[in-house]
Amino acid sequence: MNMFAHKGRVRPVAAGFRGLAPALALGFGLLLLPGCDRDQVSRTVVTPEAPAAPAPLPAHGSMPAMPPGAMPPGAMPPAGAMPGGELPPPPRPRTALKWVAPKGWTETQGSGMRFATLTPPAGAGKAEVSVVVLPGPAGGELANVNRWRGQIGLPPLDEAALAAARKAVTAKAGTVAVYDFTSEGQVKSRMVTGLLASADGNTWFFKLMGDADPVGKAKPGFMHLLETLHLD
Repeated sequence: MNMFAHKGRVRPVAAGFRGLAPALALGFGLLLLPGCDRDQVSRTVVTPEAPAAPAPLPAHGSMPAMPPGAMPPGAMPPAGAMPGGELPPPPRPRTALKWVAPKGWTETQGSGMRFATLTPPAGAGKAEVSVVVLPGPAGGELANVNRWRGQIGLPPLDEAALAAARKAVTAKAGTVAVYDFTSEGQVKSRMVTGLLASADGNTWFFKLMGDADPVGKAKPGFMHLLETLHLD
């Protein structure tokens, strides 16, 4: 037996390795396992995730993107605008215009921009009278007549042609300017309109519109309605 001398004492060398044998055996056993090598038994290193990149800032002087219809922060809606942004209908006049509807006609109260709706007796085709009242001159006579003509595909008129097309109806509420237009083409639409600037400062619009034949049949009753106009 090999001997090892240390400070006067003699110890067997084999006894010194005897305590290390189980640990060495376990280590070699791990290395000899199938599919296991030195790299696999090394410690796994966890790489931290990179932080998310911040959202790009808007260009200098530009506003951030906003949903359609949204108002910029701090912006004020236009005066008189409703929550949806649309303008409210004009207030109903304090002094309402009165008339006598022709026999057999039906009348319903309007809403929004329309003050009332009158319908002639049922027949072939369609015809309807709309009544609208606006404060002040409401754009003027020429502009409104040309707007009506555009609704049935007719070109605008000038001042001279407007005067030639105008017919006057006298009523207690004032003089009503009447116009009668028929569209061109195979399918004809007809429009008979009455415009009255009343003494209370409002402008009243009466429009009989529909297919050409029913409007022609309803025109006498419509003209009688205009003759009965009076302020309450």
